[in-house]
Amino acid sequence: MNLKQLQSVLLMEELGSISRTAVALGTAQSLVSRQLAQLEGEWGDQLFVRTGRGLVLSDFGRLVLPEICLLLAQAERLETLVRESSGVPAGTVHIGVLPSMSRKLLPLLFTELQTHAPGVRLHVVEGFSGDLDEQLAAGSLDLIVVNRYGISTARDEETLGVVDTYLVGKAGSLAGNGVPIAFTALSGFPLILPSRPNGLRTTLDQLARKHQVALNVAIEVDTLNAMKDVAAVGGAFTILPFLAVQDDVERGLLDAVMIDKPEIKRTIALAFTHQHPLSKAARVVGGHVRELCQSLLC
Repeated sequence: MNLKQLQSVLLMEELGSISRTAVALGTAQSLVSRQLAQLEGEWGDQLFVRTGRGLVLSDFGRLVLPEICLLLAQAERLETLVRESSGVPAGTVHIGVLPSMSRKLLPLLFTELQTHAPGVRLHVVEGFSGDLDEQLAAGSLDLIVVNRYGISTARDEETLGVVDTYLVGKAGSLAGNGVPIAFTALSGFPLILPSRPNGLRTTLDQLARKHQVALNVAIEVDTLNAMKDVAAVGGAFTILPFLAVQDDVERGLLDAVMIDKPEIKRTIALAFTHQHPLSKAARVVGGHVRELCQSLLC
């Protein structure tokens, strides 16, 4: 008995066919059949019943399958532990990223990990800061890259950079001269904003009250791409960091001008979960995120 034989058994149970299992494993059908026969001979009973519709677990197979699953899971945990202990980071890291950062950050992060930590796999969740905060607190994410409006003072967060906020509209709609626009002038623009509760929406509402500005929210949209798509059609404008629209501006699809008087500063912050110990892989990913974000946001 060896682990490859047991992995083949799981695939046969899932696919219901020796031929499909051979294709999935990238090996010869005869080799898969021989491995199964060897295992059944060693154990003294059939794992599968051959039917006209393929392979079906026998009574004996149904009895031992949970133990096979348990043994393979333990083997995977052992492999991860050995790699972690030996200095080679491995395993899956769950990371949450802002939509405004993901397009630039994720391809670079993937390339860095492929080069420097090929044993690390990423599971990426894209979302606004409030949603990512909740998932981090629940322990379903290992680390997050989020917005904080103003300067973040949280002790358990690391500031990666501070960016300005821009008014964004269809190409040609903002004259394209790069001259900043005062916050008070936003009252003259139909706006595409996320619905409450949302960090940007809260900040805009507070500034509007302070400066006695009535914002004209023409449509509420809760995804970054949809906000940009509506703005690109014309007739309404959205408010985003420049990094979120840089490619679209360079391609001539959107215009963007910085908002000032007052400026709306966003702190891009990195935070790790406190719900479970961080794996070496998560620490490695955090290090690469830190370096990449500092270069993107400089």
